[in-house]
Amino acid sequence: MKGCARLADLGRRQFLTGSAAAAVAVGAAAPRSAAAAPPLAGVVYPSAKLANVADLAVDQPLEITYPDPSSPGVLLKLGAPATGGVGPDGDIVAFSTLCPHKGFPLGYHAADKSLSCPGHYSRFDCENGGQQIWGQATQNLPQFKLRVDERGDIYAEGVDELIYGRLSNVLA
Repeated sequence: MKGCARLADLGRRQFLTGSAAAAVAVGAAAPRSAAAAPPLAGVVYPSAKLANVADLAVDQPLEITYPDPSSPGVLLKLGAPATGGVGPDGDIVAFSTLCPHKGFPLGYHAADKSLSCPGHYSRFDCENGGQQIWGQATQNLPQFKLRVDERGDIYAEGVDELIYGRLSNVLA
């Protein structure tokens, strides 16, 4: 059991990142450039305007939907730089608000910058990319990939985990 002490509990996105690096290390062909790389899992996400930076206040969640109207989410300005954060302070993030365990709607808690599930008590860290803090969920919370343009408009352009209850994040 000597090797077990070195194992770490990783989410799907960390595993896939590590797998891609390992494939390149053993001689697999790497993409020629980031622009030429296909989207993860072959899913092409729509670009959707969510809000403007001026619409957000620290710790005041803004309800959104992405990548389609059947997928509830939340846009947050956390007040400090966060994993995957965008905007002038790197503190704007967005997540699905469907718990990855059973799909219960999540609620935001400003005191510890987390989203929590009333069903089975899973909690997710908004400052650390939706990483699970504790609970019944078996994956981290899906985080929406964001972009801010020169006018301060915030766009969602992807999702890093599978949204609860779906075989694909994009319903088309």
